[in-house]
Amino acid sequence: MTRPLLWAWLGLALASLCWAGNALVARAFAGDIPPFSLGFWRWALALGLLLPLAGASLWRHRQLLRRAGWRLWLAALLAITTFNSLLYSAAHSTAAINITLLSTCLPLATFLMAGLLLGEWPPRRAWLGLILAFAGLLWLLSRGQLSLLWQLSFSRGDLLMLLATLDWALYSVLLRRWQGYFQVPPLTLLTALVLLGLPLQAPLYLYELSQGLRFAPSSGNLLAIAYTAACASVLAYFLWNQGVRVLGAARAAMSNYLMPVFAVLLGSLWLDEQLQHYHWSGAALIFIGLLLAGRGTGFNAPRVPPAATAGAPGRSSV
Repeated sequence: MTRPLLWAWLGLALASLCWAGNALVARAFAGDIPPFSLGFWRWALALGLLLPLAGASLWRHRQLLRRAGWRLWLAALLAITTFNSLLYSAAHSTAAINITLLSTCLPLATFLMAGLLLGEWPPRRAWLGLILAFAGLLWLLSRGQLSLLWQLSFSRGDLLMLLATLDWALYSVLLRRWQGYFQVPPLTLLTALVLLGLPLQAPLYLYELSQGLRFAPSSGNLLAIAYTAACASVLAYFLWNQGVRVLGAARAAMSNYLMPVFAVLLGSLWLDEQLQHYHWSGAALIFIGLLLAGRGTGFNAPRVPPAATAGAPGRSSV
């Protein structure tokens, strides 16, 4: 495995860790912070963090971004506004295990969309890895008893999370398809997406305020928003966009299977829960599946452009 590929996989693993924490935060603060408020202030703070880092680069690449036109607006709508609004709304009406389970539909959805829209059909080894990782996920979520899966009920929140997963799969595939229009450093692209996505989030936030839904600016609430902005937004999105550029949408989506593993580990640290045998065996299947899928080389993807490595460690991302 070459160094750019290794860095891409490590970056995607770290993004999954950040997003696992984001799911836990969303569920833990569901009764304290309304969903659209969390989404709005998350991205407002993220924009404040991004502009000093990428503002100059954003100005230098303004002509390239203008050429993207409606594509950039649609990407911002999918990645910034819609996905997070659906996820945070889902956290108010479904259990964390359901959110985790439904989010793992992402690799399969992305495989299919990438094949239909990009012609990036994976090789047999990648499909085998997908099946193994999915089996490990089911074993982990069912606590070693697959019969428990049949007891899951799908509520309004479950359907919202399913829509969020499909939304993110479409965003990832379009990001790959339109990479010719997004030939800018990853951090610059992220800043542009947030800059466009935040105004699209504002009407939802204002509607929530009109309904009398507000949150108290307590230390816990502010720390939760700070985490979603710095880790789940700036860092995770940058790493995800970089991973999609280097690996392609379908293979990058395989890293989503790491989220339940990280969720278990974070839960054991924060809630003092002990890891059981099914945690270890399920995690082993997931990692083996990711390894097999990651070593597949049959995606009909174009060569990685020079800009795809702009955000790699050791290089300037702005």
